[in-house]
Amino acid sequence: MNTKILFLTLLILPLLISAQNSKLQDLDITLSSVSYPFEVHFLSLHVQEQDLKMAYMDIRSSKPNNKCVVLLHGKNFNGAYWETTIRELVKSGFRVIVPDQIGFGKSTKPPHFQYSFQQLALNTKTLLDSLNIKKTAVLGHSMGGMLATRFALMFPEITEKLILENPIGLEDYKQMVPYQPVDWWYKNELAQNYEKIKQYQLVFYYDNKWKPEYDRWLNLLAGWTLSKDYPLIARNAALTFDMIITQPVVQEFPRLKCPTLLIIGTRDRTALGKALAPPEVQKTMGLYSELGKKAHQAIPDSQLVELENIGHLPHIEAFGQFIKPLIRFLNE
Repeated sequence: MNTKILFLTLLILPLLISAQNSKLQDLDITLSSVSYPFEVHFLSLHVQEQDLKMAYMDIRSSKPNNKCVVLLHGKNFNGAYWETTIRELVKSGFRVIVPDQIGFGKSTKPPHFQYSFQQLALNTKTLLDSLNIKKTAVLGHSMGGMLATRFALMFPEITEKLILENPIGLEDYKQMVPYQPVDWWYKNELAQNYEKIKQYQLVFYYDNKWKPEYDRWLNLLAGWTLSKDYPLIARNAALTFDMIITQPVVQEFPRLKCPTLLIIGTRDRTALGKALAPPEVQKTMGLYSELGKKAHQAIPDSQLVELENIGHLPHIEAFGQFIKPLIRFLNE
């Protein structure tokens, strides 16, 4: 009986994948056919001898509390995935600024760019300056957590509070993973497709438990792989992989001066380049139940909220558990 089930599964699976692929939309390089939950604006930047456009949402509350929060997205995402977080923050009185970083979402994908967290932080500061925002809390998820940390270190006079939601970079990947050149990451990105992206997210993000609401974010990434512009998208993705691997922030946690909240889904096992590390090192990587505690000890004025049995995206997987400590911290 088990053999028959296995045979039928192997027979049907390609058909299911084919059906899913047939539903994918061929997305252009700036997601022009994708609607974001709020109006999208664009900031013109001239950086590294290039004219660039940085997309962002600026959402104001009808009952403002005169406080601002900047939301910084992860590597495999864009600002749109903050929708439920934005709505709750605005309901609570906050003004919310949500940029797509250069190289992501609706923002420009440059043909050449020296990516650094310092440059992305400076771009974000330029955006805030253009909006005349003098003080703000900064919330970063995943790669956005590394960027938020760098922003807080560079601009402590602006950063009132820092929130890190399952940030990557709680360990120094370059000490654990053999270095790979950008061309290696580029080749790896070119080989991505719907099946590979979903398998990665299923295992590392969602503990092999997929829900229909996750399809929205998966399809944005997978849709890009069908685009004629995908080689340029993949090139920018490769450059940001190199940025993450070679520009750790974890050693600088003790330098943070603002109140900091760590929201950590303890089931998370995300670790960049893990498959490249020796087997004995792989076992030690991405253990967020340990990494959150270490970060809490290293950051001087910090609080730690651990969400048991929650993975890499608490604000998607367990919004109720995520938003309560966030609002409480912002109102303290």
